[in-house]
Amino acid sequence: MDEKRYRSFSTHLKERFGARVHKVSIDAGFGCPNRAGGRAQAGCLFCDPGGSGAVGIDRRVSVAEQIEAAREVMTRKYKARHFLAYFQPFSNTFGPVARLRALYDEALAVPDVIGMSVGTRPDCLPAPVLDLLGEFHRRTYFWLELGLQSAHEETLRFLRRGHDYDDFLQALAGARERGLRVCAHVILGLPGENRGQMLATAAEMARLRIDGIKIHLLHVLRGTPLGDMYAEGGIGVLGRDEYVSLAADFIERLHPDTLIQRLTGDGPRDLLLAPLWSLNKWEVLNAIDAELERRDTRQGSRMGDAGGE
Repeated sequence: MDEKRYRSFSTHLKERFGARVHKVSIDAGFGCPNRAGGRAQAGCLFCDPGGSGAVGIDRRVSVAEQIEAAREVMTRKYKARHFLAYFQPFSNTFGPVARLRALYDEALAVPDVIGMSVGTRPDCLPAPVLDLLGEFHRRTYFWLELGLQSAHEETLRFLRRGHDYDDFLQALAGARERGLRVCAHVILGLPGENRGQMLATAAEMARLRIDGIKIHLLHVLRGTPLGDMYAEGGIGVLGRDEYVSLAADFIERLHPDTLIQRLTGDGPRDLLLAPLWSLNKWEVLNAIDAELERRDTRQGSRMGDAGGE
């Protein structure tokens, strides 16, 4: 445990590499199986046309050029020395093994890139791809990031995820057979889920002893089916204080060894419909820290308590 009341990823990286490590988001031009192959409803309810990628990525240039551009800025602005290449938008294992290998190799060849994260979906990891990821795990510091969002089947169906919870469990098992570190993505504030259901997802992640987790606040973005539902008054969003309390509840129920890679997020300003308070990201993070202090509690202190008061 670091100076915070939870295991922060940034502190872990600094301890491992002896300096701050900056994550560089990459758009390698991947697609998504949930938007292809003749599925009845293309795409998840919440996903924007850009595939939930980072703002400012120039997808017109190569992977190496994207990293070099970000590296130059971060070196000048933050005196950064180490970088983690993050294949972020869409499903970054959705392609032939030869193409994946070439793109991953290109990222690792950039000077000062000391590792890599690959974001994808649970239903986009056939055995040959998992074998490839296992190779990169043996070569470098590597994370597989799996978009789950919720451990509840009814929520996954509502979100039009195109996979079920068993797909996640199978992907996790395959990754662990190859020694991979796995970071699960979950969203708090999903329509139809109550506090108990959200905390049950935390309890399930603790049961699985997931290596890492990204906790996202539900963002409602313009140009998405969820945005249309919000505009019609069909759904609501969490208030700031409500989210801060819920995030603290969630942290308390995680396994103490799980690395927390994210506690909130800030959607693209030009697309964000709600909640607008999420744009003050550091204010939210500081409020979560303060809430854990106020409670005099920490990560794992209520592990095994799925949702009781």
